[in-house]
Amino acid sequence: MSNQASTYLKFGAATVAILLALGYLAYTGVQESKSYYVTIKELRGMGDEAHTKRLRVAGNVQPGSIKRSGTRVEFVLVENDQLLPVVYTGTEAPPDTFKDDSQALAEGTFGRDGVFQAKQLQAKCASKYAPKQDGNGMPNTAPAKSVTQVEPPSQYATN
Repeated sequence: MSNQASTYLKFGAATVAILLALGYLAYTGVQESKSYYVTIKELRGMGDEAHTKRLRVAGNVQPGSIKRSGTRVEFVLVENDQLLPVVYTGTEAPPDTFKDDSQALAEGTFGRDGVFQAKQLQAKCASKYAPKQDGNGMPNTAPAKSVTQVEPPSQYATN
């Protein structure tokens, strides 16, 4: 084999090795960052599989269950008749909309002790985005006010 062919073969082998390594790193990165959305009921029915996957669980924050200690927050999610204790230990403080009865989405892992360990937390206050209600508890369906047209000053009016 000539010297030039040997150089091409070495370069090709190195390129293939680099591409395989990058492919492996990309695959493992995607697998690690993948999270599954489950309900609390589905989480309880997953068995041992629930303890090995990164999961996302949503529900309403049970009133009176929020306990804060620095950046650590403990609370209980409620969905229908299912309860799930959650411990949030993320790097950021919970959002301002994280309050009693707010809807919350916790992302993390389910511990064998039955407590969901959240690393990310999203919350929204459902009442903040609901339509305003009239005195009878019904949504206000009055038509939007129209913009009134301003008449030009008399010095610009044409006759």
